[in-house]
Amino acid sequence: MKRNRSHARKRNRLGALPRWAATALVGTVVALPQQAQADTVPAAAVQSANPYQRGPAPTEQSITAQRGPFATAQQDVPAGSGPGFKRGTITYPTDTSQGTFGAVAISPGFTRGEDRVAWLGPLLASHGFVVITIDTNTPGDFPEARADQLLAALDYLTSKSPVRDRVDPQRLAVMGHSMGGGASLRASEKRPQLKAAIPLAPWDIGNPIGTDKVPTLIIGADGDGVAPVAAHADPLYQGLTAAPEKAYLLMRGADHEAPGQPNATTPKYMIAWLKRFVDDDIRYEQFLCPPPQPSDKIGEYRATCPGGGPTQGGAAAGQTAVPATGGGNAPQPKQGAQPQPQPAQPVPAQRPPGGDDHCPGSSARSRA
Repeated sequence: MKRNRSHARKRNRLGALPRWAATALVGTVVALPQQAQADTVPAAAVQSANPYQRGPAPTEQSITAQRGPFATAQQDVPAGSGPGFKRGTITYPTDTSQGTFGAVAISPGFTRGEDRVAWLGPLLASHGFVVITIDTNTPGDFPEARADQLLAALDYLTSKSPVRDRVDPQRLAVMGHSMGGGASLRASEKRPQLKAAIPLAPWDIGNPIGTDKVPTLIIGADGDGVAPVAAHADPLYQGLTAAPEKAYLLMRGADHEAPGQPNATTPKYMIAWLKRFVDDDIRYEQFLCPPPQPSDKIGEYRATCPGGGPTQGGAAAGQTAVPATGGGNAPQPKQGAQPQPQPAQPVPAQRPPGGDDHCPGSSARSRA
């Protein structure tokens, strides 16, 4: 029985690999002994097989630096350039030696302008993405309208923009803050071919996102009084029952604006998420699994852990974590006080209604 379980775990690891990596594995280890075939993925073969890998091998220092390895440039998108959104700015890597890049469209929140999310353009572009940050048609647009504008921005980027030849139209992602975050979830439902979504302090009500199949990282803030996580980020995360991979990071001691502003906590995980799912770059899994532990900056982290990697502080493989009971409904600690640790209580995995297990790898949760 133990031997059968061992073989099952090995098959799960292979099944969680990107398609290009699984292909490389089959073609590379065919002549190896059976045990080696199950346990070994030659790094050189995987690297050469991934056509989307961009940039040098990441380190903790490189992914937390103010800028990544790519030099960048910007292109203004004046009003009237593309139907569907008001205007924007494109930031892109100047390197032309590595082929095309994945792309990301980013929307600001309710009543906010592009300037609120503009900092993400140079940051993400320096790590190998073409980024368009937009002004919405009106500052009062709600998530549904903003979702259409995010998709319109991606269409402009890939078909009409001056940098369209630098963009891979098959590797696209969306992001946004507040109602822009809610828009990124709705855009994912409208266009399931998207490779990743990152809602920042998302605001959205009445969105049945059970059909969303895009890998999604939701970032919330424990002190959010505009979009309390118990009413927005948390139920949105739990509602992603069809997403192949998902994660939820709760910023500690942060308000609604914090996830959408420059900070030293979240960029690492945003970059890793985009690299992992837009570029299929498994070198970045090390920053997602094991999950980050609670700290003075991170109050909680929940995830399915892409690739079935090791987990810490959460459920074991084949289990899901207990849904959060705190968040915006929980009383907030006084300034300077530390909340008491609440260890996760794993329960047996259950299938979401009408679908397969949403956790192809292993579930993980760390919480203080």
